[in-house]
Amino acid sequence: MTERTPIENRYDFTILFDVENGNPNGDPDSGNMPRVDIETGNGLVTDVCIKRKIRDYVQLAMDERFPWRIYIQNRRTLNRLDAEALETEGIKSVGNKDLAKEIKAMKKNDPELDRRLRDYMCENFFDIRTFGAVMTTFVKGNLACGQVRGPVQLGFARSIDPIDVQEISITRIAVTTEADAAEKNNTMGNKFIVPYGLYRMNGYVSAKLAQNVTGFCNEDLEMLWRAILNMFEFDRSAARGNMAVRKLYVFKHGSALGDAPSWKLFDAIDVRRRDDVAVARSFGDYDIKVDESVIPSSVTVDELVDHEL
Repeated sequence: MTERTPIENRYDFTILFDVENGNPNGDPDSGNMPRVDIETGNGLVTDVCIKRKIRDYVQLAMDERFPWRIYIQNRRTLNRLDAEALETEGIKSVGNKDLAKEIKAMKKNDPELDRRLRDYMCENFFDIRTFGAVMTTFVKGNLACGQVRGPVQLGFARSIDPIDVQEISITRIAVTTEADAAEKNNTMGNKFIVPYGLYRMNGYVSAKLAQNVTGFCNEDLEMLWRAILNMFEFDRSAARGNMAVRKLYVFKHGSALGDAPSWKLFDAIDVRRRDDVAVARSFGDYDIKVDESVIPSSVTVDELVDHEL
């Protein structure tokens, strides 16, 4: 791989983002209603949703330049990207019916094939270096590099308070056919919104996986923070309403393995609705406190501010 030194420290981080009059993450199994914990009423946003926004930002900001290309894209044919790595090894994959057999035979005589293919994909694609990936072409060829575990992992986001999901009826004055125009038939529809919700998501960055697997480096880390802070700025739609990242707290450990369990660090950040607020409708309705007394001296906590767009 190109000389890009992997990160040497473990990181944990907390993202606070909010939504106003929008649907932050619809559930296709529930008519696209905002995701909700059915037992508590708290809103949920999946890790997959946020990873998509991070990928989209990097793709837009870096314009598919090396080494910031994105592997997982809308309607992208993944086996053509896998073919790029195979071609560096002299293997033609497009239209090759015996590809799997050819890869297995080559691997038998070349134990380093796995590593070189993995390194090529990690070197070229930011999201593989960051989140990992399952590359089907390599899996079918019985290559261990077909499944890459990324150093950056996200949990589900959960709203601080239960959310109030509201269904809004809408109409369309335009008509589709002349018959509809004659009958003056307007189309009725609906959309779901959350009047306001503040969500918290926790994430993790493993220095060991960066060093031993993907080569995730400090430049990648800075791009990750930049993408998180700006991920909603270029993702506007009427359905999502107003969404914004309000806070990003980053815990930096003094070692690769870490100096404290992540739960202890996350518990140091207390987010709660103010006592004088009955129903939250803005970010200012919440108090946020960081108890630095419970954080080990070898761990630093920083609140990152807006990065360049």
